[in-house]
Amino acid sequence: MARTGIAILGVGRWGVHLLRNFLENPLARVVAIADPNPENLSRASAQFSLDRVALTHDWQTALETEGVEAVAIATPAETHFSLVTAALKQKLHVLSEKPLTLTVEESVQLCRLAEQQHRQLVIDHTYLFHPAVLRGKAVIQAKELGDLRYGYATRTHLSPVRSDVDALWDLAIHDIAIFNHWLGETPCQVQARGTGWLQEGLSDVVWVTLTYPSGFEATIHLGWLNPDKQRRLCVVGSQGTLIFDELSPESLSIQWGQLARQEQHFVPTNQRREGLSLPLGEPLQQVCDHFLTCVRHNQPSEISSGWLGAELVHCLVGLTRSMQQNGRSVSLQPLIRHYTR
Repeated sequence: MARTGIAILGVGRWGVHLLRNFLENPLARVVAIADPNPENLSRASAQFSLDRVALTHDWQTALETEGVEAVAIATPAETHFSLVTAALKQKLHVLSEKPLTLTVEESVQLCRLAEQQHRQLVIDHTYLFHPAVLRGKAVIQAKELGDLRYGYATRTHLSPVRSDVDALWDLAIHDIAIFNHWLGETPCQVQARGTGWLQEGLSDVVWVTLTYPSGFEATIHLGWLNPDKQRRLCVVGSQGTLIFDELSPESLSIQWGQLARQEQHFVPTNQRREGLSLPLGEPLQQVCDHFLTCVRHNQPSEISSGWLGAELVHCLVGLTRSMQQNGRSVSLQPLIRHYTR
């Protein structure tokens, strides 16, 4: 079976992991690597055997390298629109790091361009390929938790502090993507409040509330200032709570329990904790496998398409607007999908 020729744009902190996975994938052939930073190219060259791979500091040179059929983009978000546009116009399939862009208009434009060009645009929302997230979705779909009531998540640590975006744009997209995936819907109303101590105009700590059409509500705490690192997301149902704790040895579990009324009191009953077994596997490897399948069959991703990426940008933009309005609730209208001639 012929291997898909891949160009990788950006081999920094995350791009080098994409490079490793595509080099190891029997269905891929890394043809070119581009990065304007000479140190990144030198580091990648020293770490991997790249004898037959074209190395360049110029994005366009990599896109035009003979044999390139698809491109993986792991560059700063502000570069995504121009790079994805250039790749799609050259009839290349695209795997883009998140967020897709920094505006809704640009994200939608890229999705429609991909449809016009009959090429696939897939977004690297790695958590959607995590075994715990996949198993969690199955639990919720099977209604094992009973009636869903609400959700909450915490994503905090003491650093890294970014200077290009606030904690909302840095961290929230992960938990919003998981909640959307588990619930099978996108927020219709959002609220956010942020506070900044370190840098003027950038919030270090953000509190987010998402309201879904079903009535489900999720609260997310995001921050760079907490000494206690947390990566925890929960969905509470009438029969128990599904807990995804990325830092726990038992990353996915259900805490069963309900309240039973006894005269004038409510008493906890049926309390027990159940750890859920998960298959082994690196989520990013699954992302790369999925992208190559989409390319090979020229079929849109059913997990992390460009449109899903656009919806998440839509949500982040709405949350930003809410923060600018001191936490005022912002309604989100569904995106109009698909290109029409």
